[in-house]
Amino acid sequence: MNNKDVLIIGAGAAGAAAAFHLAKAGHKVTILEQKEQGLIKPCGGGMASSVQEWFPFDLKPAVEEIIKKVEFNWCLSDPVIAELPGTSPFWIVRREILDELLISKALEEGAELLRPFRVETLQKSDSHWQVSNCEGIQLEATAVVIADGSNSPWPQIFHLGPRSQHHAHTTSVRLKGRGNLKEGTARFEFGLVNHGFAWAFPLKDEVNIGIGTFLGNQAADSKKILNQFLPNLGFDPNEVNHHDSLLRVWNGHHSLHGQGILVVGDAASLCDPFLAEGLRPALMSGCEAAQCLNSWFKEDIENLSSYTKIMKKRWGESMAWGRNISQVFYRFPKVGYQLGIKRPTAPQRIAQILSGQMSYRDIAQRVIKRLLFANR
Repeated sequence: MNNKDVLIIGAGAAGAAAAFHLAKAGHKVTILEQKEQGLIKPCGGGMASSVQEWFPFDLKPAVEEIIKKVEFNWCLSDPVIAELPGTSPFWIVRREILDELLISKALEEGAELLRPFRVETLQKSDSHWQVSNCEGIQLEATAVVIADGSNSPWPQIFHLGPRSQHHAHTTSVRLKGRGNLKEGTARFEFGLVNHGFAWAFPLKDEVNIGIGTFLGNQAADSKKILNQFLPNLGFDPNEVNHHDSLLRVWNGHHSLHGQGILVVGDAASLCDPFLAEGLRPALMSGCEAAQCLNSWFKEDIENLSSYTKIMKKRWGESMAWGRNISQVFYRFPKVGYQLGIKRPTAPQRIAQILSGQMSYRDIAQRVIKRLLFANR
């Protein structure tokens, strides 16, 4: 049996980030990815440029647009423009290119990639973890990182992350051309989506368009919303192929570690419950998981609990307030837009949250009190 230090299930942003740092630290790493190479990932692709500090190589090859302005609208009108601080605070990436860049850097450091490899069984045996696929190939490692996204079955099986998962219903579309979306501008559209919002993020010669609902269990009427939203963006809504999915979003502080096992990214339910930001926590968790495992291998720490603690401090404490804002804002979206988005300081605050310069904790109490008082 092929023994490794770490098996990483999933080659997305979180898994690839963990693989790079672990391999660079000298550990034997194998990435197991069930999907073929080159598949399109039509998610938003937005991330704060501050993530660059977590990597010793340049992420710019994956960056297709630097966002300098964010436009907010209510029902296709009543716009509010936010100027983002700094020279490049928010990046738009093509996800399949970012993931492949991270994977290639991990491979350069000595990691191994098995693709396609669909993990069928995962179990603990004495001091090691064993995995196997449908073809009967078995692998063994001292540790496992679960990084296979929102559809992963493993977190609940091994009691990692929230016991009660909260999902956002999302629809993703990638369209050729730019429509009338201005260079360096991302757009958030409120009012069209019940309990959620729509967005448009530009790439070099395409646009990533999405719809997300964050409260309740019912998905939005994607076709109806796209028929309204796309013409306003300068696109023909006819013959649009869209991808619907469930996205795990943050739902409370919970253990993200076990004995020799960690969960990262969307599999860990780290996605922002208000603005659906998923890339920054994915990369953050992958890097933190690698650092924790490296310390564990060197016997500097007895267990992996420090990973759960640091993710709670660096991400979870802000998301707890983000969830509270989300629950109030999306119940009273029109009031939220008038008293939140249109408030003179609000666009700048949201811009600072997107750029990683501010957390929800910094603004939450004032925002929630304002929204609740307005609805009495």
